[in-house]
Amino acid sequence: MSKQDTHFFNVFSLVISLLVAVTVGLFALARIVASHTQNLQVLTEADYSKNVDARIHPLVQEAIAGRDNSALAIKPAEAAAAGSAAAAAMPKSGTELFDQACSACHGQGIGGAPRAGDKAAWRARIAQGKAMLYEHALKGFQGSAGLMPPKGGRTDAPDDLVKQAVDHMVQMAQ
Repeated sequence: MSKQDTHFFNVFSLVISLLVAVTVGLFALARIVASHTQNLQVLTEADYSKNVDARIHPLVQEAIAGRDNSALAIKPAEAAAAGSAAAAAMPKSGTELFDQACSACHGQGIGGAPRAGDKAAWRARIAQGKAMLYEHALKGFQGSAGLMPPKGGRTDAPDDLVKQAVDHMVQMAQ
């Protein structure tokens, strides 16, 4: 072996050693940083899961004939808590009901719902009369353009409050 070959092998070995040392150092640094940030993530993950579950939880559960509906049974403590929460969350005016329930579909036109304030979409509906609008809002409606659930899915709302919400939407469209 010549002197040049020996020199090349020595320099090559040195470069490889430095690269291995840098790699081990970066790996150690990554583990240190990850251990600090992962601990924080684990602490907030439970809260995040609760928030997601609360946002996607259905407003209403229905029993279906011929299926196991035992999961729908409400325990007395849960019923009391649900009753007090529902009573506290009941809107006081048609405008508040619109903001809480109706705007979910009528705000963006979801499911064929006419958008609140869209005069062209509401013109034909208003021409049918308020009695028809009230009936569709209270009992629900399924037309060619979409579906309206009874009371907009807020079945615990009193009829007068639903009528006030309809009046609010009609006023927005005029």
